[in-house]
Amino acid sequence: MNSIGCLLRLTTFGESHGVAVGGVLDGFPAGVLIDEEFVRAEMRRRRPGQSAITTSRNEADEVQFLSGIFEGRSTGAPIAFTIVNSNNRSADYDNLREAFRPSHADYVYDRKYGVRDHRGGGRSSARETAVRVCAGALAKLALRQLGISVVAYTSQVGDILLPKDYKEYDLSQAECNAVRCPDAVTAVAMEQLILDVKRTGDTVGGVVTCVARGVPVGLGEPLYDKLSASLASAMLSINAAKGFDYGNGFAAAAGRGSQQNDIFYNDGNGVATRSNNSGGIQGGISNGNDIYFRVAFKPVATVLMEQPTVTRDGVETTLLSRGRHDPCVVPRAVPVVEAMTALVLLDHYLQDRARRGLFT
Repeated sequence: MNSIGCLLRLTTFGESHGVAVGGVLDGFPAGVLIDEEFVRAEMRRRRPGQSAITTSRNEADEVQFLSGIFEGRSTGAPIAFTIVNSNNRSADYDNLREAFRPSHADYVYDRKYGVRDHRGGGRSSARETAVRVCAGALAKLALRQLGISVVAYTSQVGDILLPKDYKEYDLSQAECNAVRCPDAVTAVAMEQLILDVKRTGDTVGGVVTCVARGVPVGLGEPLYDKLSASLASAMLSINAAKGFDYGNGFAAAAGRGSQQNDIFYNDGNGVATRSNNSGGIQGGISNGNDIYFRVAFKPVATVLMEQPTVTRDGVETTLLSRGRHDPCVVPRAVPVVEAMTALVLLDHYLQDRARRGLFT
């Protein structure tokens, strides 16, 4: 599948070293003011070559909108757009034509399709996430009109992590450093770890935490399209994502219900909860609290050191990968996580409006 969403549906196309990547965003509501400078700013947050801790591939990531926008507003028609690939160095990947990188998608793509674009990973490359960020920026603009915000940040790199709850940090500070961590001291340590790993030709993983505020009660379509399930599916579709949990997540397994239940009370304006251990979602439906979750990313599979592997013919060999790769995907994954969250929330908002219709 190259599409995601129900009423709001994004279809993406393109390969890492093809002419361009792009997408079609269908079902986007009409009348939304499209701030193209905001879209460009979001693209810059994800673009390669932005700091010493990211890949040195230098792409401008300029978006060309082809349809669905007229005089600065969305028309309700499909929004089609392209992002040109202008800094390819395909020769760096010639040694991957026959050999498989360990833990990369090379092997499974080859076995599944019988043909594989080895240049930069082809369709399996994280280059495709540029399309998601563009579509997510549009979704953010629509959510802004609804009073919904989405912000993510780096909460862990390797064994260095932020120990406190997200409410104890000024999340706007995450954009003040290259690693996108809201705590300046921890950010320095994280960045140094990434640089140390990069110097050895190795890679390191980490965790992105995301917070959505202003989400109304009622988003989510149980049983099989719960909001939590849609978020998990969207996050795990991102390259290198290995885990997802929301609210207390896996830590809840060690506790007691009496300790973790979010107690209801009347705050004078209606029903509220005294805690938010559920992460803003109960029974697969948003409950009006902040939605917060974490996405774990593995170390990038392409390491710049010699490793044993096999060829397409099954012959054992060694491989020394070349090319330009992120030593840690996490800093550039932050805007991707935000984008996918915005797309899911807007899609579920549209579904909820459609379900309520004239009868509620």
